Amino acid sequence: MSDSIPCGTKQIIDGVERVYYYGYWIKTYEAPASTLEAKKRLIEALTRRLFNHVEHGINIPGRRLGEARAAYDEELDPELKRVKGAMLAGALFNRATDIFTKLVDLQALGVEIASDNALMRECGRCLQEALTLGKSVLHRSGDEGIDELWGEPFKAFSIPVEAFYESRYNKIALAMRDIDTVADALVRTFEHHPMFDRVADLTREFARTAHIKSEVLRTDADIFDVWARFSVAGERLRNYVPNLPENPDEAQIREAEHGVRLIHQARGLISDVTRARVSMPKSCAEFVERCEIFSKTYGR
Repeated sequence: MSDSIPCGTKQIIDGVERVYYYGYWIKTYEAPASTLEAKKRLIEALTRRLFNHVEHGINIPGRRLGEARAAYDEELDPELKRVKGAMLAGALFNRATDIFTKLVDLQALGVEIASDNALMRECGRCLQEALTLGKSVLHRSGDEGIDELWGEPFKAFSIPVEAFYESRYNKIALAMRDIDTVADALVRTFEHHPMFDRVADLTREFARTAHIKSEVLRTDADIFDVWARFSVAGERLRNYVPNLPENPDEAQIREAEHGVRLIHQARGLISDVTRARVSMPKSCAEFVERCEIFSKTYGR
């Protein structure tokens, strides 16, 4: 039945407007008017969010753009050049934000800012170059890049704010699908495993709270309850202790340790996807494979 629902369909469910994408009904929010001020706040928020989820050390101030570019251009070692490229991307994002902020300040003073203004073009150029460089930047976990986050500030600059909000629902749905992929793999692995008898229920609850957290904005009145429930569900999964016999043998101990590692990896991956609100397909596929190896290894 869900296959017949077009993506983008909106409906009031339990008094809340939701939009449909890929099997998920996602809570909607009213977008602010598409003004330079609104775009400035959005780009600032997206840039902060980006730096919060990518590898450390790349949040370089825009005033150091020249230094960052020189360091990148002069580097010959491929591994070092990747990191310096990430630092250059960070400086470019911050330079774009600096420019946009000043333009909004001028607009507030009554100065008309046209879309073809030279500084507007420079802002767009900085964001576009940062997007290109950012494709090789890793998530903080080190497992993979998250290209979608790098594209968001440029997209917010390039399209109306309302259109940007609509595009986010698509990404949240894909993030929810990743959450379910990881949770389902863990449930399949442990649902009938006596050593891990409560893991399936704990995982389902964590996935449920992760869905809610991924769709709720930090400015929402419900964030206190939503974040608390998400955090507690994750802690319960992290603190799970396997049911080992009183005098376990070495094989049972190894199995328990292997299972606990999977549980911790699932919790970490679901948390990463939930907080970033973008898909991490490479990490999810690798986790599913590890679950399959566990099942084959221990005959489950």
